[in-house]
Amino acid sequence: MRKDVEDILEKYKNKLEERFDEGFSGEYKKFKEEQIGKELSFYEKGCNFSKNILNIRPKERDGEKLWESIQVIGMKTTPNGVMSFAFFLGFALILIGILIFVFGLLLKEFYFFFPFFFIALGILAIKLLVDHPNNLAVKWRIAAENQMVLCILYVVMYMRHTSNLEHAVKFAAQHIQDPLSTDLKKVFWNIETGKYSTVQESLDAYLEDWRKYNIDFVNSFHLIESSLFETKEERRLEILERALTTMLDGTYEKMLHYAQDLKNPITTLYMLGIILPVLGLIMLPLIGGFIGVKWYWIAFFYNLLLPVFVYLMGNKLLIKRPAGEGESFSLEENIFDEYKYLKFGNSLVNPAVIAAPLFLLILIIGFSPIWLHSIFPNDAFLNSDWMFGYKNDIGPFGFTALLLSLAIPLSFAAGFGTYYKLKSRKLMKIKEETKELEREFSGSLFQLGNRIEDGLPVELAFSKTAENMQGTMSGRFFSYVSNNLRSLGMGLKEAIFNSKRGAILSFPSKVISSSMEVLIESARKGPKIASHALMSISNYMTAIHKVNERLKDLLADIISSMRSQINFLTPLIAGIVVGIGALVTNIISNLGVLLGGSGAGSTEGFNIDVSILNQIFPIDKVIPPFYFQLIVGLYLVQITYILTRLANGVENGVDKLNEEHTLGRNLYRSMISYILVTLITSAILTVMARGVLNVSTGGGG
Repeated sequence: MRKDVEDILEKYKNKLEERFDEGFSGEYKKFKEEQIGKELSFYEKGCNFSKNILNIRPKERDGEKLWESIQVIGMKTTPNGVMSFAFFLGFALILIGILIFVFGLLLKEFYFFFPFFFIALGILAIKLLVDHPNNLAVKWRIAAENQMVLCILYVVMYMRHTSNLEHAVKFAAQHIQDPLSTDLKKVFWNIETGKYSTVQESLDAYLEDWRKYNIDFVNSFHLIESSLFETKEERRLEILERALTTMLDGTYEKMLHYAQDLKNPITTLYMLGIILPVLGLIMLPLIGGFIGVKWYWIAFFYNLLLPVFVYLMGNKLLIKRPAGEGESFSLEENIFDEYKYLKFGNSLVNPAVIAAPLFLLILIIGFSPIWLHSIFPNDAFLNSDWMFGYKNDIGPFGFTALLLSLAIPLSFAAGFGTYYKLKSRKLMKIKEETKELEREFSGSLFQLGNRIEDGLPVELAFSKTAENMQGTMSGRFFSYVSNNLRSLGMGLKEAIFNSKRGAILSFPSKVISSSMEVLIESARKGPKIASHALMSISNYMTAIHKVNERLKDLLADIISSMRSQINFLTPLIAGIVVGIGALVTNIISNLGVLLGGSGAGSTEGFNIDVSILNQIFPIDKVIPPFYFQLIVGLYLVQITYILTRLANGVENGVDKLNEEHTLGRNLYRSMISYILVTLITSAILTVMARGVLNVSTGGGG
């Protein structure tokens, strides 16, 4: 962005905000708060604070991109603030690394790892913080695109019986989720503030922002606008149907190309981010034994740099994902909290109250070889080979220590898995029931429309349809409506939308809710219009369902491959690697001791002084199996999280509830598979190694 423009905006920003807050109603302030959001306040404060200390201006091209992202997500900062915060925090971490290096030289107790760690962390922080607004803008666009099909559906549904663009856009804004809902509300606020004079003018200006991201959405809305000028009803309805078809066909074509282009990047991600790094771990015990690579260097690479690399690669794949089905499941905030939290008596408890103690308890057990050795350093039983196996205070090398170390990655999997499972369990049950109802609902609506067209009153038509659909989710919904109408004497709107006993409370779907609102609105104009509206909605829902099923077919192979990687292949490979690593480590550590025990100058076999070989296998350079497993186990947890998030994003777009539910399930599954494979492999190979070493000891005697 140009320097003079940014200076003017910065100079008058506070004055403009004060005038806006004074001149507009409380509703406008509430809308502004919703648009900006509260979750970015810490980042915004950091940007604005850093800009006053270290004002760094980005390159013109980078600044324009940052400014566009900031405007999209409504952040209260500037590109200068973003750059300043990134470099301020990054330089602070780099400075810490340099200071540790200097103090290490002065105290002559220098460790190269810590300076390198903080310097690398500082460089990484600069990269991530500079890209943070751009990444948030991408997520915003993905979430908005996922709502576009439903948005066009709602606008077409409404305009089919009432040719009014303003009311149709308001109807869509009420029934789709953020962020597209907020964007459509902003269309009206731009009229309220005098920026534009008509809805069509404001809407066209908004659509221009989407022209380079989703041209089908823009074209569909332009078709809807053109239907306003048609004098013939038949032609008007034809254009509206064409608008929805344009959106559906465009979505299918984009997803087809996305599925085709996704196979090679996913394979590359598996190989570079999972398969090769995990298989490379087999070499690490030997590398540690020969050249003395410490375990914390390996942890730095495997548990920090590599997960960030895989995460960024996965993000690039999600950025390219086209618009999908969208999320129609929605609960009121108070009802959402009731299902999200656990109920004890009359109070609601956060699932973290259970997950956090579980995490800490298992973590303490996992680190027991470390803290028990520090308490009882000379205990012969604890230091035995089958227990903790400390050798000259170096270790732990013991088999029991290896088994206990499995509790450390288990603590993370159990803690986070339990939290996500408890948080999403009830909500997912409601969501699945709602999805089942949505799948049946198009046929049910068609039956309801037929009953109304046959001359039955709307109230009686619900009862007849409920009888025909008995035993299904649709039948339950229509039964609730019918009971409210007959038993409680409610009107149609109250029977469906009553805040305490409305049928929609048990099925919180925006699609169903909007369909019923269209029914109520069209019923005022006569049963024939209501009947045709329901049949049209039924046809639209059937068309969308067919497209969504085709999209799932396109992505089926990729999603299946990702799930097998998460739940089976990666835990299997990681468990085998830990077993082989424990075998190699045990042989190296014990062989060095055995060879060293032969005595200087002793020769065996080919007149070789075997005591010299002790220098090849120094015990202080060998990576203990405890730390080796810790690195692999934590990496498995990280990869499971990243791949689960990626698989959910590819399949569903932005769907936080499904992501949390899947995380809770996958963390448990992958960790159980990993622990079982590690236990079996380590037990078999350790027994084999002990047998070989015992034979060697006997032969040497």
